[in-house]
Amino acid sequence: MHILVERYTAGAESTLGRLHIDGVFACYTCEDQRQPGPKVPKETRIPAGTYALKLRWFGGKHQRYSKLYADIHRGMLWLQDVPGFEDVLIHVGNTDRDSEGCLLVGFGRMEYPEGGGEVLQSKAAYRELYPRIAEAIEAGETVRLEIVDRDGTEFLIS
Repeated sequence: MHILVERYTAGAESTLGRLHIDGVFACYTCEDQRQPGPKVPKETRIPAGTYALKLRWFGGKHQRYSKLYADIHRGMLWLQDVPGFEDVLIHVGNTDRDSEGCLLVGFGRMEYPEGGGEVLQSKAAYRELYPRIAEAIEAGETVRLEIVDRDGTEFLIS
């Protein structure tokens, strides 16, 4: 399974993207802002690149999601080997304040005039997206998430 996140707008606080699964649009994403220079904990978006996804069966968010999404939860969707980051997950949330370097998903979005924005209908998007990805991981399929900058920041040099 190939998951592509194309970032298309970034502001001082947040970044929005479009998430596609095997070439088909699935939802929008929200994450923190781009930080020039060294990573700022809980304030920096995921570096562009390609990452393997695995399920994570530990941690506070896993415990909460085991209860909140008991009907579908099999472990948190966890990006592997993100440079300068630990514990990067895909989860529910609407604004950059709901993320500490993770990727939030939503069916709708609100774009801010100054760039960036927030996602809407996050719980519904997660319920739709999560089983597809978790089932592929459990079936032994290679699941990769590729993040591409198309928000103008790909031309900036840190």
